[in-house]
Amino acid sequence: MIDRREVIGFSQRVRLEWFEQTANLVFAGHDKAAINEALQELLKDKVSVGGNAKGCNRNKVISILRRVWVSPPDEIIPLRDDGLAFLSTQCSSLSPHQLSVALHWGLVMAVYPFWSSVATQTGRLLRLQGFAAAAQVQRRVREQYGERETVFRATRRVLRSYLDWGVLQKTGTKGVYAAGTTIAIDDFRLVAWLAEASLHARPNGAAPLRELIDSPSLFPFRIKPVQAEIIEAASTRLDIFRHGLDDDLVMLR
Repeated sequence: MIDRREVIGFSQRVRLEWFEQTANLVFAGHDKAAINEALQELLKDKVSVGGNAKGCNRNKVISILRRVWVSPPDEIIPLRDDGLAFLSTQCSSLSPHQLSVALHWGLVMAVYPFWSSVATQTGRLLRLQGFAAAAQVQRRVREQYGERETVFRATRRVLRSYLDWGVLQKTGTKGVYAAGTTIAIDDFRLVAWLAEASLHARPNGAAPLRELIDSPSLFPFRIKPVQAEIIEAASTRLDIFRHGLDDDLVMLR
């Protein structure tokens, strides 16, 4: 079986509103055929205009959208279901748009760890020097996934998606990006949900709590530190173990 953490998968520029539309269709109870038809209609004048070949970019985008919200891997279905539940609630400190960014970011990184890998390199550069050059991100991602043209194209399209989502913004220098608006997350339920999503993108499904909350892969967010007991109480799918003298290890159950 191929480990999804070792493949690219996410190889298209995908706008946030397309993910929002897909999640809303799932939340409304539409079946796979109806969702596919609705997405074809939504994207017909936006991607691969005038074409409908099986391997066209529009169908690749729809495949990504469906993989995230319609038919995620079995182990991620409970996370997806909780994400859908958030759609019917409101975090008091977040606007609907901010909540949307958090939910779609989390589920995309869980289903497509490549998204998380690009985010990790981007976030590290932003912390280190205050900006992220596409060439630097490309070099670091290719060190992990190999010197392939598919890696180059996929990384470019993921970065383009970050710009579309507003988590990165252009600077006066071509190919150099600054951080977009940072979203403060202080709802412990959403913190636990994002922690679980992040663990799904990691090979061993475990990380120290402090490292998890402060991960550069979550660079669009400023996550309020929470106690391990609160994380464990908020999710039945996470286990907490004492790690060292002053930290706790969070693991997927």
